[in-house]
Amino acid sequence: MESLAPSVPEVTAPLSFVRKWGMTPLFESDSLPRSVERLEEGAVLLRGFALSEAPALLEQVARITQAAPFRHLVTPGGYTMSVGMTNCGRIGWVSDRTGYRYDPVDPDTGAPWPAMPDQFLDLAVRAAAEAGFVHYDPDACLINRYNARAKLGLHQDRDEKDAWAPIVSVSLGLPAVFLWGGKRRSDPVRRLPLENGDIAVWGGPARFVYHGVAPLKDGQHPLTGAARINLTFRKVF
Repeated sequence: MESLAPSVPEVTAPLSFVRKWGMTPLFESDSLPRSVERLEEGAVLLRGFALSEAPALLEQVARITQAAPFRHLVTPGGYTMSVGMTNCGRIGWVSDRTGYRYDPVDPDTGAPWPAMPDQFLDLAVRAAAEAGFVHYDPDACLINRYNARAKLGLHQDRDEKDAWAPIVSVSLGLPAVFLWGGKRRSDPVRRLPLENGDIAVWGGPARFVYHGVAPLKDGQHPLTGAARINLTFRKVF
């Protein structure tokens, strides 16, 4: 497996970033209105929920990837994923020619995955509660790095024993298009824009909806450079 740079780009000088409706001063991000977009029963988009926390979250990502660098996993069919991945938490998600699975040990280093930062856990618990899922206790946080043209095809998350607890997915950095389908791969797919600080939460009756991420467009973000970082929390057991 290819190992990539162990940290996300550092923040340089810009004090503003492009939001959908124009330029917003970075240090005034707390003033941006939050909103809740209902996708269907058990699924919501929490717009701007993590916006004010994004710089601190990315500092934690940089620390985690010092110990467990991003890598491009190989699927059982031999396809190399375009998204760079790593994990933190009690257990991590991995893939190779033998299959998809959760493992408490990083196969690249032989060491346990880095512990999940308290700030990560606190954010995931608050977002899950906002979506109606209280007492959330995720085992794993997958950290994904998207560069230009990286994508994630339509799929269902079925490797977890807990089939009701939600997936909590935090978007940081460059905007992306979230693909939201149905319970069958052939169902119509909605294209939902995701901005820095947006969180998607889906569980319960929406737990096995097909979803993915369209190819990332070229761009620059003051927090992440040419990348989008995604934190995906899961309750495995």
